[in-house]
Amino acid sequence: MKNWVDLFYFFMIGASLMLSMQGLWFTAIMPGIDRWSMRFFRILFVVLILLCLLGFIETVMNYFNIVPVAGVHFVMSLESVLLSLPIPMMTAYLLHCCGESVRNGKILHIASGLWIVFLVMIAIAPFINSFYYITPDMNYYRGPWYPLLLTPVNGASLITLIAVIRRRRLLSRKEYQSFLIALIPTTIALFVQMFIEIYPLIDISIVFSVMVMYSLILSDHIERDLGRQREIARQQQEIANQRTSIMVLQMRPHFIYNTMTSIYCLCKQNPDLAQRVTLDFTTYLRKNFTAIASSEPIPFSSELEHTRAYLAVEQASYEDSLSIDYDIQYTCFRVPPLTLQPIVENSIKHGRNPYAGVFRISIQTKKTESGSEIIVSDNGRGFEHVDDSKPHIALKNIQQRLEIICGGCLMIASGEGGGTVVTVTVPDKIPISLSGKS
Repeated sequence: MKNWVDLFYFFMIGASLMLSMQGLWFTAIMPGIDRWSMRFFRILFVVLILLCLLGFIETVMNYFNIVPVAGVHFVMSLESVLLSLPIPMMTAYLLHCCGESVRNGKILHIASGLWIVFLVMIAIAPFINSFYYITPDMNYYRGPWYPLLLTPVNGASLITLIAVIRRRRLLSRKEYQSFLIALIPTTIALFVQMFIEIYPLIDISIVFSVMVMYSLILSDHIERDLGRQREIARQQQEIANQRTSIMVLQMRPHFIYNTMTSIYCLCKQNPDLAQRVTLDFTTYLRKNFTAIASSEPIPFSSELEHTRAYLAVEQASYEDSLSIDYDIQYTCFRVPPLTLQPIVENSIKHGRNPYAGVFRISIQTKKTESGSEIIVSDNGRGFEHVDDSKPHIALKNIQQRLEIICGGCLMIASGEGGGTVVTVTVPDKIPISLSGKS
C-alpha cells in the first residue's frame, strides 16, 4: 500500500466483507424470521458484499494506477449508489414493520425521490469538477460543491430516522432499537463525510449496524414465536379444562339415576323399549368418554349420533311431552367434541316449561358461502327468562372452544314466536394460528 491510510482502508473493507458474508450466511441457515424480513436482509447483505468488493477494486486500482480515470469514476459512482441503497430499503422495511402500505407510503416516496436525485447527481459528478475530481496520477480531491452531493442521501436518511421515532408506538421494543442502531450511526457518518473524509468508516458503520439490526430483529421474531407457542399451549390447556368441566356437567348423577330408573321400570312394562333405551344410553356414555380423549375437531355426523342417543334417552323419560325435529341438510364438516349435544341438553334442562305443553326442539344444518351452520331452536321460556347463570356458562364454554379449536362462533337469540335460537358457525378453513402452526 502507498501509506498507512490505504492499509487501514483495506483492513476496514476486509472486516466489512467478513461481517456481510457472515450476515448473509445467518439469513440462509437461521429460522424464526418471516419471509419478508428474510428477503430484505438477504438483499441488504448482498448489497453490502458488492459494496465491499467494489472497495477492494478501487483500492487495487489506486495502488497499481493502471486503470484510466474514467474507470475509477465508474467504480466510485457505482460504490456510492450501493452505499446509499440501504436507506430507501430501510424506509420500505419500516413501513412493513408498522403494517403500513409499502407501495403507497408517502415517506417511501420522499426517501426514494431524494435517492433518485442523488443518483442523478452521482451520474453528472464526473463531468463537473465542482463536486470532486481525480488527477491523472489517481489523487482524489473534493470540490466546493461536495457537501451538496451528499445532501439528498443525508436528507433521506434523516427523514427515515424521524419516521422511525414518530412510529415508535407501532414497533416492538427491539424493532425500534434495531432501526435506531441502524440509522443513527449511518446518518451521523454521512453528515461528517460532507466535511471530513471518513469513507472507510461509513462502510464499517453500515455493515456493523445492519448486523446488530438483524440480530435484534431475529431475536424479536424468535421471542414472538415462543410467545405464540406458549399461547397455543395455554389454549390447549384451556380446552382440556373446559372439556373436563363440561364433562362434569354432562355426567350429572341425577340424569344417570333417572335414566337407570326409567330403564328398570321399562323392563317390565315395555322390554323392547327398555332394550332400545339401554342401547341409546350406552351410546351416549361411550360418546361422552370418547370426547374426553379428543382435542381435535370431529366429524359432525359423530356429534349428531351423540346428540340423537342423548335425545332418545330423554324422550323415553318425557314421552310425548318432548318433540324433536331434524332438518339435516349438510354433514360434511367438523366441529369440536361436545358442541351440539350440550346445546340441546342445555335447551331441555333450562328452556323446558313443564306447564306449557309439548316442548319442541329443532336441529338444522346448512351450507353457507364461508362454512357451515348448526341452528338449534326451541319453543321454551327463552334464555332471557331463565334465572340461572349455568346455561350461559355452558354456552360460553362451547363458544370459547369453537373460537380456539376451529375459529367458529356461537350466537344466541330469541325466537320469533318465543323460545331460544342458538346458531353455531364453523368456517371451512381453520386459520393457521388455530391449527398450532406458526
